[in-house]
Amino acid sequence: MGWVVQIYNAAEALPNLINPFWMLPLLGMLHVKARDLVGYSFLQLVVHVPLIFFLCWLFAQYIPYVPPIR
Repeated sequence: MGWVVQIYNAAEALPNLINPFWMLPLLGMLHVKARDLVGYSFLQLVVHVPLIFFLCWLFAQYIPYVPPIR
């Protein structure tokens, strides 16, 4: 069950890495437009999506699933 939780956490965190809402206050403080940060968001997407898919595959292959005993 541990790898299921880790995959869920990684998949839930991915949108926050792609579209980081923590940058909204930064936009106002630095007086930049959102289009100036699109390259950063795209770089996050390119790096983290394959990483998360690889980790999901790795966890599923090498960590056995043991169903809970009822």
